Amino acid sequence: MAGALAPAPAAQARDTGPRPADCPAGLPAGAACWTGTDANGAHYAIAVPERWNGGLVVHAHGGPDLGDASDPARSVEDLGRWRVMVDQGYAWAGSSYRRGGYGTRMAAADTENVRRLFVEEFGEPRRTYVHGQSWGGDVAAKVVETYAGKAGPYDGALLTNGVLGGGSRGYDYRVDLRVVYQYYCANLPRPEEPQYPLWQGLRRGSTLTSAGLRARLQECTGYASPPGERTALQQRNLDDILNVTGIPERTLESHLRFSVFTFRDIVHERLGGRNPFSNRGVRYSGSHDDTALNAGVERFSADPAAVRDLSYDSDLTGRVAIPVLTLHATDDPTAFVEHEAAYRDTLRGAGRDRWLVQTFTGEHEHSALSDAEYATSIAALDRWARTGQRPTPRSVAASCPAFDEVYGTGCFYDPGFRPAPYASRVRPRPGGTSWPAMTAAQEKAWSRVPGVGIAP
Repeated sequence: MAGALAPAPAAQARDTGPRPADCPAGLPAGAACWTGTDANGAHYAIAVPERWNGGLVVHAHGGPDLGDASDPARSVEDLGRWRVMVDQGYAWAGSSYRRGGYGTRMAAADTENVRRLFVEEFGEPRRTYVHGQSWGGDVAAKVVETYAGKAGPYDGALLTNGVLGGGSRGYDYRVDLRVVYQYYCANLPRPEEPQYPLWQGLRRGSTLTSAGLRARLQECTGYASPPGERTALQQRNLDDILNVTGIPERTLESHLRFSVFTFRDIVHERLGGRNPFSNRGVRYSGSHDDTALNAGVERFSADPAAVRDLSYDSDLTGRVAIPVLTLHATDDPTAFVEHEAAYRDTLRGAGRDRWLVQTFTGEHEHSALSDAEYATSIAALDRWARTGQRPTPRSVAASCPAFDEVYGTGCFYDPGFRPAPYASRVRPRPGGTSWPAMTAAQEKAWSRVPGVGIAP
């Protein structure tokens, strides 16, 4: 795969068309693979199984990755990761997106573009489904709302462990982590370093690396050390940060990285230095001294225009007209399962919840779930799209053991689970408990504003 994954020379970086490539390990024997670069510079990968069932799964990956350009390896890696779709007989197409950094509508456009490229090369599939994982769940949900009307090219959507609360509210727990961490640790920035408001994530021009961030987190909390090797202050800092934010210890570092590096990308690179985040009116609790915490934590209010632009880019209206099936681990430590409650309330607020079926599993991971469950999910979605018979969480769970006979990865469905409201897990900002976070009317009005949103 070295040739397929090597960056193309600058003169050939655009619109190369699909080229035959070695398939990632694990794809079914006889599958054929292609890679290419679209007219916007987005690398993509395509696979067609030898025994193609005529269906297509268009994949939207998570992240966002923060490189400046499209990553030629990303879509190929994702093809290997979700090879279960090809194993089930579906063709697969995924874009690496035209650049790194935040941009949900951009990623949705690149996802739609790779579908069109597939059609140009291989013809119209019998049925087309969009699949999104993590932030890609938000991207795929945006694809559904933007390109998948009743007469559109998509027949259904599968959203797995999705960040379905949207950007204007979906990162509030990371806003809280950013300020609570700094209150206890005071090392990001240190007192002797240039100061900046914490909503920036990190000041423009900072040379801090992920390794440097880990070192500061370790210095303050000892999170990477066994409990017996932490100082009393480190343990108290760690306990307070986790108890106040509700973030699991095992993903503390990754959440902090997002609140530093991805926030910097959102603020400085996408919103022109404007602040889309707020923690005014939030009362923090769960520490050893809540009064001191609330008196000392940094406070800030969002720029309304920045909120509008982030909301327009990434929030969901709930205007859905095709079957949408979600799959979410109840103990997802990254995209908390309460994101599903936000999405449920979004579609309900738009009067479209008849198009939604949500399923949950007792798993504890974010980045990957059981292959048997992925196979079960795409089969249930396909049956719904073909027959019009809406599945139930119990009927989906009941069909999993047959797939597990093939994959042996387990069926962990919990058909009776129902997530608590989003505000039960993430402290709402004033006025932030009604859904959708962006109505269809707001989206329509904002779309008429020159320069609204986040540029591709």
